Amino acid sequence: MFDFDEKPELNITPLVDVMLVLMAILMLTAPIMVYEESITLPKGSRSKSVDDNAKIEIKIDKDGNIMIKEKKYSMNNFADNFILFSEQFDKNTPVFIKADKNLLYDNVIFILKSVKESGFFKVSLITDG
Repeated sequence: MFDFDEKPELNITPLVDVMLVLMAILMLTAPIMVYEESITLPKGSRSKSVDDNAKIEIKIDKDGNIMIKEKKYSMNNFADNFILFSEQFDKNTPVFIKADKNLLYDNVIFILKSVKESGFFKVSLITDG
């Protein structure tokens, strides 16, 4: 009938197969993951206006000249000058960046990174659309 002295064997082959498939999926998807910079964009309300004193507007022309409240800065020393300029503002103040469309992407991201590193978290890129 039954042999009660027989030792049971565990079959781990299905477990190993499932683990190998999961490892292959992880190895394929890991290099595809990218970092995403979150940007708080302004709401498009026509009935609400923003007070000019309650915002910082940064304009960058096609030559790379940076204007903040009628003061001109160069790209080389913008990060240090912006930190000094921003000491008089609350870090909740919204910052709007208007950049010429012919600028290099790296220059606009440098300005965005400098503003974020100085402590502002409400940063928006302004477009025509």
